[in-house]
Amino acid sequence: MVRPLAFPFLSTLFVVLMVGTDCRGFEIKEATIDGIQQAFKEGSLTSRQLVEYYLDRIRALNPLLHAVIEVNPDAVRQADRADQERRSGCHPGGGLHGIPVLLKDNIATRDRLNTTAGSFALLGSVVPRDAGVVRRLRRAGAVILGKASLSEWAHFRSFDARSGWCARGGQGRNPYVLSADPCGSSSGSAIAAAANMAAVTLGTETDGSIICPAASNSVAGIKPTVGLTSRAGVIPISPRQDTIGPLCRSVSDAVHVLEAIAGYDPRDEEATLAASKYIPQGGYKQFLKAEGLKGKRLGILRASFFEFSKGSVRRKTFEEHFNTMREKGAILIDNLEITNSSIILDQQSGEEVALLAEFKLSLNAYLSELSYSPVRSLADVITFNNEHSAEEKMEEFGQLVFLAAQNTSGIGPAERSAIAKMTQLSREGLERLMIEKQLDAIVTPDARISSVLAIGGYPGISVPAGYELDGTPFGICFGGLKGSEPNLIEIAYAFEQTTKVRKPPSYKPGKGH
Repeated sequence: MVRPLAFPFLSTLFVVLMVGTDCRGFEIKEATIDGIQQAFKEGSLTSRQLVEYYLDRIRALNPLLHAVIEVNPDAVRQADRADQERRSGCHPGGGLHGIPVLLKDNIATRDRLNTTAGSFALLGSVVPRDAGVVRRLRRAGAVILGKASLSEWAHFRSFDARSGWCARGGQGRNPYVLSADPCGSSSGSAIAAAANMAAVTLGTETDGSIICPAASNSVAGIKPTVGLTSRAGVIPISPRQDTIGPLCRSVSDAVHVLEAIAGYDPRDEEATLAASKYIPQGGYKQFLKAEGLKGKRLGILRASFFEFSKGSVRRKTFEEHFNTMREKGAILIDNLEITNSSIILDQQSGEEVALLAEFKLSLNAYLSELSYSPVRSLADVITFNNEHSAEEKMEEFGQLVFLAAQNTSGIGPAERSAIAKMTQLSREGLERLMIEKQLDAIVTPDARISSVLAIGGYPGISVPAGYELDGTPFGICFGGLKGSEPNLIEIAYAFEQTTKVRKPPSYKPGKGH
């Protein structure tokens, strides 16, 4: 069933921002999961009130920001059930019970919501079951609030498509500076989290699609080790690189979500079984330590990363952050370089060769398993786009990536060579550097490290780092080897709690908009 968001535009931004500021004395805006759960416990907030608050925010802000494609018609009913479970004392443990979660629109839900990757080609399709991560969210008692917009097909249709645009949702807009890049492809999830349109959100990353929108929209984003979270039921690009992770207003909230969704899934057996060994006994919340920077060895990658002009806001801000880390007990090993990183950063690693073939194979497999779908293959999607040129903005954006992927014929010698090259670059690059220098994490700005992390299946956490003079956010990324989430969480959380950079977007007509 189609559930479009057709809300009247509110011309006065100040009025928009004031919608639903609190509830019986509890300030919902910028509330954390821990704060919400405490309010639930004290009786100053119900899950229904929380859901209705976010639905009001979406009605008010979405005509401007285009962060949400659909809201769940059953969200209030799910919230009522959570409230009833709380009153009866019979509900799942953990922090997500009754918490509204917004999902990127490539994460399948077996309900009245669509799963389309932002494309009209999949509108009305029916998935056979919830995605693995959604099943875990429901088991934890979370309320599925709706589907977030994204760069269409996770930004893998065209080189020319604008970041944050999809046919169904329109152009997502950065809530801090509307003209600034919201970054893709999990742009809607990041925008919604930043603008308080959901308690927490979920995104996906193949190469940069969590880390980049987190940095650009001043939220925390966790890109987990590949396989730590199940990709089953998620519209794919590459089973070798795809991963699912949270985008939230705080590291703590992101860790709550990660703890709920990480784990083995028989429908993504090989990857989740291999990564399950990394999940620590007692979960991830135990690593939310205010003193988490103490004793950590952090590698600062200057060349190709921290190359900002003298006197710039970013240069000054990052130097201040480095000093803060040292004051909190971190050991900074400066001016490090990853061997052959230029090959990866210049897109000469072979990543594109492998992704094109992997995308065609995995998308065709996904489409073939749908209970109903207007399209059953990449070739069908290409034809659909040509037949619906206006809606899909074919003249403006085209579909060159789709055409290149369709022209592949499986994993052959070229693809195997590319994958072997990426493995070698990872082993001789980031892995060797971290082992030789005994690093707990490497430190880079924004999402510049994303391809290095992507081709190796490595994790990264992005945290708000600052704002340009016009208000555009930028972030800092802590990356590490497979399974290093505990260290990264300690570092990212301690950095966040020490610096307290994030501030909610303020809508003032005429200022940066």
